[in-house]
Amino acid sequence: MTADPLTMHVLIEGRVQGVGYRAWCAEEAEARALSGWVRNLQTGAVEAVISGPADTVVDMLDALWQGPALARVNTVTNLETADPASGAFEIRPTE
Repeated sequence: MTADPLTMHVLIEGRVQGVGYRAWCAEEAEARALSGWVRNLQTGAVEAVISGPADTVVDMLDALWQGPALARVNTVTNLETADPASGAFEIRPTE
């Protein structure tokens, strides 16, 4: 693993809205000192951008498959490249 910076833009699908997924994601990212954001989409999916050391981002991506207790994650899809995020991880409004 490496500490080189990595930014991932992902789409999480399954039972991921109405189960505290965004708050859980933000807590997990903050615990790992990652930057970025998470938001619900009108489609029922959750979208996130995660930035930080590559090994920590990969660890977070693995955690996204679990989610909070009531979540059921079917897919975590890597989307197009995103600009690196900085600062505190945030929960954004639904888009």
